[in-house]
Amino acid sequence: MATDGFTTCLWFDDQAEEAAHYYVSIFKNSSVGTVARYTEGAMQPAGTVMTVEFTANGQRFVALNGGPQFKFTEAISFMIACADQEEVDFYWNKFLEGGGEPGPCGWLKDKYGLSWQVVPDRLIELTTDPDTEKASRAIGAMMKMGKIDIAALEKAYAGE
Repeated sequence: MATDGFTTCLWFDDQAEEAAHYYVSIFKNSSVGTVARYTEGAMQPAGTVMTVEFTANGQRFVALNGGPQFKFTEAISFMIACADQEEVDFYWNKFLEGGGEPGPCGWLKDKYGLSWQVVPDRLIELTTDPDTEKASRAIGAMMKMGKIDIAALEKAYAGE
């Protein structure tokens, strides 16, 4: 049984190395590791990047250049817990740069089509409050948002 966690493998057409550097540039506690290359007789031209190991925000990943057969979907997303609006704005803006797409309720896709949820801690606190009327108002406000606006959530929660 694995004792040191999991490594997430992300399948790219041919942008694995570029994507690894992109993700490492966004998160603290991040670095690019080993780059493996295809050899003669492999499914891609010899010498091209096959995999790139990288760590982003302490999480281990492998980016694989596997070809165009598979694409990312919203069925898998990465959730970023944010302490405040400044962090929400930072990650939201970083992932939209260069071709990302905003989505509803704090979700977005980065320029590679990978789905992210940019979620302030306060959203979870407000929407799980034992006072169901307050929680319901916060959820209703969130459902109308793209990027999460903590001040607007607080107002809805308070009934303003």
